[in-house]
Amino acid sequence: MVMERYAKISKKDFSKWFSSLEDHGRLYGPKKKEGRHVFRPIKDISELDLNYIPTILPPKKYYFPQKEKLLKFSIKPFKTAKAISEFEEFVLFGVHTCDIAGIQCMDVVFREEPVDSNYINRKDRMTTVGIECLKPCDKYANCVSMGNHVPKGGYDIMLTELEDKYIIHINSIKGENLLHKRPYIKKCAPADREQLDVLRKNKEQVFKEEFIGRLTEVYTAFSKLYKSDIWRDVGKRCVGCGNCTAVCPTCYCFDVLDELEFNLNDGLRYRIWNSCQMDDFARVSGGEDFRPGRDARQRHRYYRKFKYPVDKFNRYFCTGCGRCSRTCMAEINLIETVNDLIGEYRNVSVGI
Repeated sequence: MVMERYAKISKKDFSKWFSSLEDHGRLYGPKKKEGRHVFRPIKDISELDLNYIPTILPPKKYYFPQKEKLLKFSIKPFKTAKAISEFEEFVLFGVHTCDIAGIQCMDVVFREEPVDSNYINRKDRMTTVGIECLKPCDKYANCVSMGNHVPKGGYDIMLTELEDKYIIHINSIKGENLLHKRPYIKKCAPADREQLDVLRKNKEQVFKEEFIGRLTEVYTAFSKLYKSDIWRDVGKRCVGCGNCTAVCPTCYCFDVLDELEFNLNDGLRYRIWNSCQMDDFARVSGGEDFRPGRDARQRHRYYRKFKYPVDKFNRYFCTGCGRCSRTCMAEINLIETVNDLIGEYRNVSVGI
């Protein structure tokens, strides 16, 4: 029997349900680490902390690993074989809506032809349980301006806390399977839906726009101000650490390396995350660098969120999580940079 799209679970039954999810694969969720939060394997619900600002690294690391084996090879005789024969089933639990938006962006990239088989194999074995944020994270997040402070799909189940219960939005067959044959999970009554509607209405008063203009104006500003002095100013402050791209849920650049055994015959090909902020990223044969300065690299990073993916995929690749600003050693703030750009565009438009 297919459940209704909305269900509910009492908080007193939440632990029981969470423990039962082990039957659907390995559980990963947010847990505390040295005053911050990280996504890690969860063996007991006492480790789970759903009241968190975005984790240090996004859950991207589970469906697009930082270092990933691609194939094994030998030179004499020459042969190759898949490095990973089987992919595990796993459940990402307690994912914020901004990170779910990141998953949707990565889907767009890696499902484009030619599809990335390793990504597809991991993603197809992943079940995503989201948790809706009821208050803004901190001064770094810009999820409201990106429209990612409310659930917009991309998950199997979305949990919304309401007093002594959670409202469950079921968004896929996988989501239904997580609830099947759990008698303590009930149908939503009309009163529960009304409560949910009131909560969402109240969120409009709590969550405020971070950008001084709408996304259409942001896109236009990026289209017009490629040579703005703002990029020079940001480049002067940047220390080239690469933190911003390392923690971004939608950065997908990688390098492919071959590693030989001591016998110089057998080896492993793998890929690792790479970053447009690294000094040698845009350097080609002959030593030519088509993005030589930190100003050019920082500008490219912003354009990869607010301009280029809109042109190619009709989608912004900034999710509003705030990680880049939160981890920047030079305290470069994305909200400030975008607002400065909007302000300059407005001045140019009126001829100031």
